[in-house]
Amino acid sequence: MKFLLLFLLHFKVVTAFAQEGPVDTTARELEEVIVSYNKWEQQLNEIPNKVVKVSRNDIIRMNPQTSADLLAQTGTVFVQKSQLGGGSPMIRGFATNRILLVVDGVRMNNAIYRSGNLQNVISIDALSTETAEIVFGPGSLIYGSDAIGGVIDFHTLEPRFAKDGKTLTKANVLARYSTADREKTIHGDVAVGWKKWALVTSATFSGFDDLQMGKHGGQDRYLRPEYVERINGSDSIIQNSDPRTQRFSGYDQTNFLQKIAFRPTEGLQLQYSFVYGGTGIAPRYDRLIQYRNGALRFAEWNYGPMIWRMHSLRADLGKRTKLYDESKLVVAYQDYDESRIDRTRNRNQRNRQAEKVHAYSFNWDASKSLSKGTLYYGTEVVYNKVGSTGTTRDIVSGAEEPFVSRYPDGSTWATSGLYGNYKLNLRQKFTVNAGLRYSYNWLDARFSQQFIPFPYTKVSLNEGALTGNTGLVFRPAEGWQLNGSISTGYRMPNIDDIGKLFESAPGNITVPNPELGSEYAWNFEAGASRQVKNAYRVEVTAFHTILDNAIVRRPFTFNGQDSIEFDGEMSRVEALQNAAKATVWGIQAAVDVNLLPSLRFRTLANWITGKETDDAKDEQVPLRHAPPFYGSAYLLYTKGRFTAELNAIYNSEVSADDLAPSEKAKTDIYASDKAGNPYSPSWYTLNSRVSCQLNRIQVTVGWENITNQRYRPYSSGIVAAGSNMIIAIKAAF
Repeated sequence: MKFLLLFLLHFKVVTAFAQEGPVDTTARELEEVIVSYNKWEQQLNEIPNKVVKVSRNDIIRMNPQTSADLLAQTGTVFVQKSQLGGGSPMIRGFATNRILLVVDGVRMNNAIYRSGNLQNVISIDALSTETAEIVFGPGSLIYGSDAIGGVIDFHTLEPRFAKDGKTLTKANVLARYSTADREKTIHGDVAVGWKKWALVTSATFSGFDDLQMGKHGGQDRYLRPEYVERINGSDSIIQNSDPRTQRFSGYDQTNFLQKIAFRPTEGLQLQYSFVYGGTGIAPRYDRLIQYRNGALRFAEWNYGPMIWRMHSLRADLGKRTKLYDESKLVVAYQDYDESRIDRTRNRNQRNRQAEKVHAYSFNWDASKSLSKGTLYYGTEVVYNKVGSTGTTRDIVSGAEEPFVSRYPDGSTWATSGLYGNYKLNLRQKFTVNAGLRYSYNWLDARFSQQFIPFPYTKVSLNEGALTGNTGLVFRPAEGWQLNGSISTGYRMPNIDDIGKLFESAPGNITVPNPELGSEYAWNFEAGASRQVKNAYRVEVTAFHTILDNAIVRRPFTFNGQDSIEFDGEMSRVEALQNAAKATVWGIQAAVDVNLLPSLRFRTLANWITGKETDDAKDEQVPLRHAPPFYGSAYLLYTKGRFTAELNAIYNSEVSADDLAPSEKAKTDIYASDKAGNPYSPSWYTLNSRVSCQLNRIQVTVGWENITNQRYRPYSSGIVAAGSNMIIAIKAAF
């Protein structure tokens, strides 16, 4: 009742302001969507794969803190967080380096994208994103290696040219505050356009304090009762005055975007882009709550500044030739900086491992109308060079010495490919898609013997891969769509897979495996949708994916030993191996209904499960990245310049029997069932959001986790935010 009264109160207050603007009472139409599938704009009802598009209006309405939160709020992507400064998306049971991130046509995945939880998606600024598309299922035909589970394609703000001879100028400023982590965000963007020149500039600065968890539900083991603090030269365990505050989880982030476009003729447009995404020190919360022998293990465990810079040059050729109707050329250079800094409690040695990746890429894509269809084809070349160093520093004396690096320094990874895809429209009811891609991949890594006596000095990998897709869309009657597809995908081992040396879990050390090979996926998908304009849309998709030669972490030997000493302790040896066959299957459903001219209801549900081979037991066990059943329901009211939303988000339980073996070992992050076994309890949240626009000012007020639930999403290291009030003010000029 308290929630209902408060919701109605701020509903009434904001409505009073909203009514000063013009009122639009027309129904929201459920229209077909244009998506950039195959890198070219196409109607969604001609595509055999499931694709979800997030528009600029959706992003403004959702008002996400990070791009990871943007994906989670679509209701179709599950997001894991090891710390507040992170977010690792899972798509259909696949995650991390089995999902491809693309920004403005350039692949973001690099040679050190790991199989463990990956947080790089937060480098992309949600507030400078114009649209985002999630393509489900293998995307190796167009994008090559890594796109096994799907592709997440971000499109940042684009320059706009003037059309009437007058200079086009637009600007936006946004300020946002959230209570659960005391978020303070400032964003600004400006676009200027002339007849032949146009530019857009965007900048975002965010600061987050320690995150506070909820009060109700959830076990006390989720609390943060104590933490380590350095006092008078020694590490002391301090009692937390507020155990719901997750000490040492805050971080800050800066994003910048600059684009300059030049259109010398109608058939040619050139564009330079610079994108920057950088975090400050980001504590890895799941390591900071680890215990050993009944006491906190680490005094420090931080990710150093994660810096991503991308320069790209793009040429859009729109003048028809015998070779193509349209083509795009993108040349890009990316520069990545990452580091890990840790110190065990009561030790003076602080270890730091730092990585730098230089990534170069060349893409040329074209389309050509042929008879009743369209041919999409192109080529790609990608080259990565990895720099990796390690140091250990005595925090008392200041003495610094070399330390083992995470990867072999100077390693290289490269891939190239040539693809073609043909789309044929047969009458008005059938659309057929079919394509092939051939990729060639190579890798070179050389190992130093300075710290570890590796039984090898170098690793080389040279291999080709053939992948293909075929799909059919059938539109038997107006508003009906049936589709099916068979697609293949592959992932070539990268430097992280073959050359990494790190502690995967307390007491376990992962060592390089020079015998690693590529993994291949077969995906079968079928879907049906029914849409009545201005009334409703219902969509159901079923899929089944088989992954052969799956790369998984398994027990291993190093120089004939199953355990070695690493960083002062004996650790069991593991390595990534082609030791498994994984299968994933599931159903995704969505219902969208216009209940009234201004009232819309939407619900989404995702049931995904999977198995993989446990090499140690020679049996099928639960797949690590198969999330629990999850879904959401939304009630959205729109009238004129006012919107109000009430939604519920929920996850089902993952019992101890259904946890993957690798997850069962993470006892610090999971709840305990009655038998004392780790498991992930079910949870739900109720959330509301209202927004109104008064002239050029838009005010958005949100209340997340209204009932103040305490919960930790599956596989996450940090507990989610408790009751969280959000206010954002946006001004347009």
